[in-house]
Amino acid sequence: MTERHLRAVLAEAERVAEQYDQIAQTTNSPTHEYLRYAVLRLLEGDANAIPEEVPQVDGVTVGYGRDQAMYDSWGSDVEWWDTVPPQDDCTRFRVFYPEDQTPVPRGILTVMAALGAWRVWEGNATTCGSYDHRERREVHFLWPEGNLAEALLENRIQEIGSAVAPDGGQAGDVRDRMLVSDGSTSADDLEPRTKRAVEEAMTVSLLAKGGRYEVEAASGNRYEVDIIGQSCTCPDWQQRAPDGGCKHMRRVDHEIKQGQVPRPDGQLPPQA
Repeated sequence: MTERHLRAVLAEAERVAEQYDQIAQTTNSPTHEYLRYAVLRLLEGDANAIPEEVPQVDGVTVGYGRDQAMYDSWGSDVEWWDTVPPQDDCTRFRVFYPEDQTPVPRGILTVMAALGAWRVWEGNATTCGSYDHRERREVHFLWPEGNLAEALLENRIQEIGSAVAPDGGQAGDVRDRMLVSDGSTSADDLEPRTKRAVEEAMTVSLLAKGGRYEVEAASGNRYEVDIIGQSCTCPDWQQRAPDGGCKHMRRVDHEIKQGQVPRPDGQLPPQA
């Protein structure tokens, strides 16, 4: 996730709050609703002003709803919940795109990573719901309530732009302050090879319970990491098995510890 992508999502959500506030009138979590709709508008190309930071993908359709509600409706018909069980307090995004675009278009991954959502399933589009599934694929993301993006949007809506710290100085970027939790590790404290792996552009998602993760590099190459068995399909690991793991293994290990991806058992990390 980069800060500019997060800013783009928040800016569109702020416009949604100003222009489409009715979508949140029947919910107890308006910021969650504004952000869901903002993601739909950004990915479908309907936002008032598409920022250059958000790569556009033609032919995208976005659906979303309560994960538990979707499971109650379709759990016996599809295998979407085989890896991660239904989550009561999560939104499940279904993002449809043309089947000739493989792997998953980077524009979709960029927006969802900025939001803080986890990729949990992908495959051929199904007939569940009223979406056009012909010659399409879909990728699913889980996004919990009470997340960082909601808090940041709430601050923007309330126009808290320069909070004063107790010592009289500026409190700084609220995102930086909220990202630090008990047990988190500053990038400056990491071993150099791990720090480089953390700073490199990669997308991590859980493939299967038991510790199998997929890492997509900025180049588009995908590698499978077995964090329990300590292996990776990348050439670096296959050729020399570096001590401490390759950069993909280090990145997966770091994101698990930071609560940025589901744990090896498939459970979502607890929310701070």
